[in-house]
Amino acid sequence: MSEEGRSPRHRKPRRGDVPVAEIAQLAGVSPPTVSKVLNGRTGVGELTRQRVEALLRDHGYRQPTPVATTHGLEVVFYAMLGSIAVDILRGVEEVASLRDLTVGFTDVHRRVSVGLPWVEPLLVRRPTAVIVAFSGVTAQHCDLLAASGIPLVAIDPTGDLYPTPAVGSTNWSGARAATRYLLDLGHRRVGVITGPVQDLSSRARLDGIRAALDHAGVKHDNSLVRHGMFTFEQGRDLALELLALPDPPTAVVCGDDLQALGAYEAARQAGLRIPDDLSVVGFDDIDQARWVAPPLTTVRQPFVEMGVTAARLALALADGEEIAQNRHELGTTLIVRGSTAPPGPR
Repeated sequence: MSEEGRSPRHRKPRRGDVPVAEIAQLAGVSPPTVSKVLNGRTGVGELTRQRVEALLRDHGYRQPTPVATTHGLEVVFYAMLGSIAVDILRGVEEVASLRDLTVGFTDVHRRVSVGLPWVEPLLVRRPTAVIVAFSGVTAQHCDLLAASGIPLVAIDPTGDLYPTPAVGSTNWSGARAATRYLLDLGHRRVGVITGPVQDLSSRARLDGIRAALDHAGVKHDNSLVRHGMFTFEQGRDLALELLALPDPPTAVVCGDDLQALGAYEAARQAGLRIPDDLSVVGFDDIDQARWVAPPLTTVRQPFVEMGVTAARLALALADGEEIAQNRHELGTTLIVRGSTAPPGPR
């Protein structure tokens, strides 16, 4: 009998006749769960696995076989800043060690800077889960990892990556607390150096600063706001712009500690003393914040705890658990040191 004359019910189904998404719907699970079963990965309950495997067989998919998997968590950084990266890794290791899992890290700065993809090497290594700690992750990156059944958690992403779980800090309340402290010292001309306008954390911090000014009845002056990258050089250059104004600020709130250290250099070049002539506040509390003279007043982010939270979420996803909350914000703390004081006479 010719192929054309063969009854459809006798034709063997072919792999791909039914997409993975439809298999997931039939099984009552998510597509990433089907991908895990299809690729022989762990993190799926036995009954669920059997149900999905039966559907895969019925629809012509080959019986899955185990694949090589790195039994550990991989943390992805971009131009990793020493103390922040170490603290995040410490938190991840704290959780991974309880499961006898290894922790590795990748700095994708070189690959990204020359236009090379950074997700594909992860797909080859197939870690238990991935934690991304840089702002360049996109929804497309999340989809690539999800399609391979590799759980992903983002730390402080630039934008909304829903439904990928994200871990951050209370940027709004941290910046608000820093600004209120300066206002309580008597400052009324408060300059702001913040990060890129498209960055969620930058917008939250700027909103927190404005909320503190509004609460104190201080008019928000847009001429005192500068946006830039989170670098020493940007902090220096933007602070020099602020200090060159006809009526310069008596205090500056910076988007991170590197920008704040740049503001120190700008004050030096302008012949100003910190904190006598200019108060400076940073954000993060990196190691250098305690080493400069005077030590930097800053808003501490709990990077170790962020690593712990991200690792717990990543392993829960790897175990096939449903994550009820997609955004986790951990509390910030204002650390007062020697870079802030009441405004001096003018």
